[in-house]
Amino acid sequence: MRITVESGSAVRIILFLSMRGLGVKTGAKMVSENEHIPIRFTLKILRKLKIAGLVCSYRGQSGGYALIKEPKDITLREVIEIIDGPIVMNKCLGTSGLCELNRTAVCPVHFYLGGIQKQISQQLDEVNFQMLMDKYQANKEDIISHIQGLE
Repeated sequence: MRITVESGSAVRIILFLSMRGLGVKTGAKMVSENEHIPIRFTLKILRKLKIAGLVCSYRGQSGGYALIKEPKDITLREVIEIIDGPIVMNKCLGTSGLCELNRTAVCPVHFYLGGIQKQISQQLDEVNFQMLMDKYQANKEDIISHIQGLE
């Protein structure tokens, strides 16, 4: 299992929009430049986030995108799954739940990977974007005080 570049970029885009504020209209170019994501890739991700109901879009010269769901109500898992689909450790743990090797219904690999998959999903559900913003602010203050201590 691996988090793709696209879902990692989506996480950064949602964090950026969260820090701008709920409902604050932001141009795709600004998002792209601030997050160092190519504009076409940014637009592709923003379309997916819009379809999923996390952002809305505004047309026209003063258009852009705005976060429409509270950061505290958006989890890392939600954003990752919007882009990459359900988190599965192995094909047999996906929607079919069937072993492609047609082995027994009690597979020890399935059992252990299923437990790991459940733990990962739960941990990703426990992290919301308000927490990420709070952590960013705390680190920002630590960096500033460290720099001031060097003077």
